[in-house]
Amino acid sequence: MRTASVYVCQSCGAKTSQFFGRCASCGTWNSLVEQVAHSTDSRRRNGLDPAVEPAARRSMAMASLGDQPVRRLASGYDELDRVLGGGLVPGSMVLVGGDPGIGKSTLLLQSATAMALQHSVLYVSAEESAQQVKLRWLRLEGIASDLQLLAETDLELVLQELEALRPAVAIIDSIQALHDGALSSAPGSVAQVRECAAALQRLAKRQDTALVLVGHVTKEGMLAGPKVLEHLVDAVLTFEGDRFASHRLLRAVKNRFGATHELGVFEMQGKGLAEVGNPSELFLKGESASGVATIVAFEGTRSLVVDLQALVGVTSYASPRRTATGLGTNRLHQILAVLEKHMGLPLSRYDCYLAVAGGLEVEEPAADLGVAAAVVSSYRDLTLPKGTVLLGELGLGGQLRPVGQLAQRLKEAVRLGFHRAVVPRGSGLGPIGEGLELELLEAASVTEALVMALGVDPADDDC
Repeated sequence: MRTASVYVCQSCGAKTSQFFGRCASCGTWNSLVEQVAHSTDSRRRNGLDPAVEPAARRSMAMASLGDQPVRRLASGYDELDRVLGGGLVPGSMVLVGGDPGIGKSTLLLQSATAMALQHSVLYVSAEESAQQVKLRWLRLEGIASDLQLLAETDLELVLQELEALRPAVAIIDSIQALHDGALSSAPGSVAQVRECAAALQRLAKRQDTALVLVGHVTKEGMLAGPKVLEHLVDAVLTFEGDRFASHRLLRAVKNRFGATHELGVFEMQGKGLAEVGNPSELFLKGESASGVATIVAFEGTRSLVVDLQALVGVTSYASPRRTATGLGTNRLHQILAVLEKHMGLPLSRYDCYLAVAGGLEVEEPAADLGVAAAVVSSYRDLTLPKGTVLLGELGLGGQLRPVGQLAQRLKEAVRLGFHRAVVPRGSGLGPIGEGLELELLEAASVTEALVMALGVDPADDDC
């Protein structure tokens, strides 16, 4: 075995045999750190050495594998189980990221305490001492359970404890704080995070331990560490929320065992995080005012009734201001251009501000008609009739296009008391269920839809 020095970029993980002041891959200055790489003879590694006997065959036919149902482990919270796709899968690895202080450790400590009532659970605290974790556990009024706690940053000691205890679930808080003594780089570096995660994954797969890793985020909001970390894990969850609000949103960005972009809603209280059984209460204000329209967003497998708020006013600048919170600004620009072109509204001389109630991020095009209705309602100072929802994708030609999961969206609207829905014509909806009283207004264009919703022609200057 030969040893050689390589230089690894701490920002992107690129390797080079020579030292440079600037990484040739990502362009970051002073990010190269020297590491010792072990190499073996390539002929022996590839099995070309005649002195080495060929390895036994380990592959098997796909059809010969038996069908084994997945036995998921309940996390103790329905919202967390929903985002995971039904619970933790034994042998899987889940990465949970979020801003500092958002509540990642609180959520996982509460979940670990609940899971320890039925399973063996190990909570590894690499950032806090055992007494600090105990103080937080007492503040959360943790129930009496057989939760095991290990305050350690040494990877080797953590692996030994995992092998000795063989828990059903292990939580590592956080992966950036672990340190592998075989590497010379500092904890949190690209090499440390990559090697620690890979070692934990090998052990978790071998003994069927569901592993949950807490990850830090950068100032840009991206998960810190090498990008390979996100490819290595089975699920990536992001914990989001406004520090001025009490609710928190848990999203599944990647999930090999469930739906992506699934959403779980929690509320931060004095005794920890509590589940929100009816999330529409957070995003539905029930206001009846100009510039307010209601849509039904679809997050994963859940329908959420959400209020959109728009404010349109004459600009005092050379170019109008366009600001969107919770919706893509480019999407807002596109909708405003369609309204100006096909309805003759001079919106290019007006400032436009748009916000999604409750801090929810709405990315799907099904919200286009609601955005258009909110903008026109504010521009004309009209109020949409109470109990009306608007669903539809807006084309550049002013036409309305059908949206997915329309029946489920309308069922959620009916459950919350809505009785009118403006939808694209030709959606192929059919009956949406027995006993659902809902007036369906089908429109082919945005002009026709807004006339149906508002009761007047918004393009008429006398309205």
